Formats: sequence, C-alpha cells, structure tokens
Amino acid sequence: MTRRSVTAHYPDAQPELPPRSRGVIGLFEENCTVCMLCARECPDWCIYIDSHKETVPPAAPGGRERSRNVLDRFAIDFALCMYCGICIEVCPFDALFWSPEFEYAETDIHELTHERDRLREWMWTVPEPPALDEAAEEPKELAAARKTADKLTAQAQAQAEGPAEAPAEGQSPSQAPSQGQSQAAQSHDPAQTEPREGEA
Repeated sequence: MTRRSVTAHYPDAQPELPPRSRGVIGLFEENCTVCMLCARECPDWCIYIDSHKETVPPAAPGGRERSRNVLDRFAIDFALCMYCGICIEVCPFDALFWSPEFEYAETDIHELTHERDRLREWMWTVPEPPALDEAAEEPKELAAARKTADKLTAQAQAQAEGPAEAPAEGQSPSQAPSQGQSQAAQSHDPAQTEPREGEA
C-alpha cells in the first residue's frame, strides 16, 4: 500500500522465474523405451507416439533373437497441454523433463504441436537437477553400483597380488611340493634334529 507499483515491461524486461518452473517439456529420446505410459496417463491426450518393432541379434553365441520397440514419432500438442506434469512423473526412464522456456508462441495453432526433433532441442534449456542435501541418504542405485565396483576391484587386486608359484625347471606342476609339505619335511628331518641330553 505504501510502495509504488512497478510494472515490468515485457519483453524488454525478462521475468525472474522461480527455479524448476514449468515452461515447455523436453524429450531425451535415448531414454525413451516406447512404454506408452505418458500417452496413457495424459488427461488431455495431447501426446502422440508411433513406433515399430525390430529384431535384435543375440548378444552371445547360441542366444535367442529379441525384439525391441523403435520410436518413430513423439509429439506433444501444447495447444491441448495443461502443464499438469503427469507425463513427466510417470515416465520410468527419465525421458521427459521440464524446461523453464516459455517463449514459443505461434501464429498458427498447428505449429504448437512439437515433434521429437523440436522437443529434443528444448533439452538444452533444462537446468541441472538440484544438489542432494549433505545429510541425505545415497540413492540405492548408486550404492549398489559402488558396491559392485568395489567388489570387482578387490577381486582384481587379489588376483594380482597372489599369483601361483611356478614349478621348478623340469618338474611338472603335480610333482612340485607345496610350501606346507616342504616345511613338514624339514621339521621331521632326522639329520637336522638336535640330540637329546645323555645321547652321544
């Protein structure tokens, strides 16, 4: 009431948007598996997905061929979208992201349907995710990956530090005496046994 109102003259003065604001939706195509969850859960039915199946050769000899879905079309009609964010929340593979960009007005309503090439361009404007709190627990995926990596490193070090002893020249590995056998033979060698008291 006591302060003078100030009007920001847009577009000369850009607004200060809050972090993680909802502008336009970007698509990270490499993560999309064409599971159709986003299109099924969209309350406005503004997501259009087309795909086809391809046969993948076996990963190992003797394996079976598998089929996978290949994305042909991914489009979002922003003339229908109400920016609820359900598609981003239900995506299990993190293929959709919020971008703070909001300046994509068009004179033709048909231009508001963004195909996957244009949705991919919005990914460059997606901000970095917020840093985790120092007291927060580590994600289970990272903990499992780190545990596996540490286990493989320990196995590699154990193999490098403890190589098997090579047998003597002209002796087969089966004839090479083990360390325990050689020590036992030395301890029971009568020539190396000291005489007892009273013996000549």
